[in-house]
Amino acid sequence: MKPLASDEKTATVLVYTPNMLVRGDVVVKESVRVSIWLRTQGVPNFIHLIKPQVIVFGGTPPKSHAYEEMFVPTDQVIGFHLAPPAADPMDYDPTEGNRTMQPVHVLVASFFMKGKMRISSAADFATSLEVSKVPWVSIYDAEIVNPYLPQFAMSVPMLLASPTKVSIGLA
Repeated sequence: MKPLASDEKTATVLVYTPNMLVRGDVVVKESVRVSIWLRTQGVPNFIHLIKPQVIVFGGTPPKSHAYEEMFVPTDQVIGFHLAPPAADPMDYDPTEGNRTMQPVHVLVASFFMKGKMRISSAADFATSLEVSKVPWVSIYDAEIVNPYLPQFAMSVPMLLASPTKVSIGLA
């Protein structure tokens, strides 16, 4: 890895794909809010992770690997968040009217995420999801578990999920 430039920082993130979980550091510009990085125009085609720890779900039991560096195609990412305890400010204004928090269960590959999605209070959930046409939705106050990793339990204030690559159940 090359040395950080004066306008760069590292952040530890978790990246979810259909068949693996990766925990590693990303290098981003100092001004970037990592929690919403994948929504920005500057997101690269590959997420470059430093010192990643990888769990592959291709059979039983899941297999773990470690690398010096890893490049995950961004279009394969279905979930993304900062590793706790790190957190960014929320991506919404809590005083904004006509919004409600909808409890949801999001299935991200083999991960079960219980949290909330912020939607319009003037429309039902299906309509809100259908008309939004966004590549990433925010899930708030998420509790994450995986039946293949009984020791894995994590709470995060916010994560991004690709709505066309995950399944969303209403609680």
